[in-house]
Amino acid sequence: MNFINDNTPMGTQTHDDFIMLPTNDVCFAGLMENPKVRKGFCAAVMRVRPEEIAETELLPTHLHREYADDKLGILDVRVKLIDGVQINLEMQVRNYEFWDERALFYISKIFSDQLKSGDSYGMLQKCIHVSILDFIRFSGDKKCYRTIHFRDDDDNALYNDKMELQILELKKLPKEVQTEEDIVHWMRFFSGKNREEFLHMAQTSEYLGEAYEALQKLSADDLKRLEYEAREKALKDYNTNMSSAKNSGIKIGIKTGIKTGIRLASNVFRLHSQHLSDEAIASECDISVEEVQEIVALFHK
Repeated sequence: MNFINDNTPMGTQTHDDFIMLPTNDVCFAGLMENPKVRKGFCAAVMRVRPEEIAETELLPTHLHREYADDKLGILDVRVKLIDGVQINLEMQVRNYEFWDERALFYISKIFSDQLKSGDSYGMLQKCIHVSILDFIRFSGDKKCYRTIHFRDDDDNALYNDKMELQILELKKLPKEVQTEEDIVHWMRFFSGKNREEFLHMAQTSEYLGEAYEALQKLSADDLKRLEYEAREKALKDYNTNMSSAKNSGIKIGIKTGIKTGIRLASNVFRLHSQHLSDEAIASECDISVEEVQEIVALFHK
């Protein structure tokens, strides 16, 4: 493997020094198009040695076909192993609402799509849905990756292993790799931010070395770079628009709240001046007696 020796000072980046980041799903999908990279990562997902993965087949996904018109659709990678096991890989940088339900929907669809009319259920093979998240999904612990199956609620016994969810949280990675598990090394590579970090991980295995070479080729491809930058722009525009909408909503909510509060206080003051009881005022204004008493206390102040 021939790695580029970078002499560019840290903090500067020329056109030639540009390197894509795998957290961009266009880049991630491009990396998975390399058979050796795909084999190495699938082996890490399966917790086996790469030599045990005989062959991987990259299956078409609907998101690839619709990508030009759906720049915020999640670009996934679907892989089939020689024994029929299917692995759906996703790189995601935004925390979608109903993320869990979405993951369950997709793995269920992949599982059920295996059968054609008249096929036996015995033909169903294992399906694994891998979510590589550049955000924290489980804030209550420090586990950076987890595997989820159907299990018995009482004794935790495995019900069936043919549907499996794997969730990799890149933001939870420790500063130093503290395990020899390949999946963590791949997570470290995917979360890299510059050539130095990619090169460091590339030296840990031939498969990560291949991933670094593939990353350099992608980064040097002008058409791929345009696609990558279009994806980055779409995500930035989305985040900007969402942030603007949120701020506008907060401002509108504050104004609305102030106006509503003033109207409510005026009604309470008016009814109190008519010598209505606190209970009657609460009923008339559809608030609690305690709230009436708080407003009246402010009135007397």
